[in-house]
Amino acid sequence: MENKQNNQKEIYDSSKRGHPAWEEFTGVLRYRDLVFQLIRRDLVSRYKRSVLGVAWTMLNPLGTMLILTIVFSRVFGRVESYPVFVLTGLIVWNFFSQTTQHCMSSTLWGSGLFKKIYLPRTSFIISSIGTGIVNFIISLVPLLVIMLFTGAPVQLSAIMLPVILLLLSLFSLGVGLLLSAYSVFFPDIAEIYTIILMAWMYLSPVIVPEETLASILNGWLLKINPLFYLIKLFRMAIYDGVFPPISLLLTATGISFAMFMIGWLVFTNKSDEFAYYV
Repeated sequence: MENKQNNQKEIYDSSKRGHPAWEEFTGVLRYRDLVFQLIRRDLVSRYKRSVLGVAWTMLNPLGTMLILTIVFSRVFGRVESYPVFVLTGLIVWNFFSQTTQHCMSSTLWGSGLFKKIYLPRTSFIISSIGTGIVNFIISLVPLLVIMLFTGAPVQLSAIMLPVILLLLSLFSLGVGLLLSAYSVFFPDIAEIYTIILMAWMYLSPVIVPEETLASILNGWLLKINPLFYLIKLFRMAIYDGVFPPISLLLTATGISFAMFMIGWLVFTNKSDEFAYYV
């Protein structure tokens, strides 16, 4: 009798299926080891054939910072410690642009597996953000070096870094989910997004000081730019050495969580249709 009960298989009843967003969330929790393995795979595959390895994560923003400093330091000469100013903007920008682009490519790469076995469809996207977090932490090393070289002090406000990284990760995850959901149906989105990123960077206070951009459209160019608040949070904590005001922190938190929820709901509601388009 016991053997008979043990041999009985659980039957999946689609009529009792919960909300796709909640099912995906619980699925990610069950398959969290898979997410960690995907992050490990991304990091190993990126650096294993490179002579400099992980050093590229530090050299990339340093090289970009050096070029931008040479080109724009005279134009924005009034900005104190301009190399640190640029690097703080680049670190945030590189995290956002690289992770959101990788979210799309990883979704398309993993979509073939969705037809064969069950996997949380967001696992590839979450792993892209996880890989970005590791690279973000590594990129703080050259930032610290440049700050010491230019005499910019590291203030107590740096303890805000984990909170800022969490908000940046949530916002990037939301954008990555949204882009990935629609790039399955419209592959051209990936190419269009590259152009949008280029314009978005120059319209954000990455290279150009906030005061210069604030003079455009009476400041609305910055107010409608969600990345402005995240860049400003990071720059205030690291470059200015002050704790961000509560109003800025609440605004950035609201934007990040709203973007995450929108991306999660859209992706999970569309994910059942992916198999018909890949």
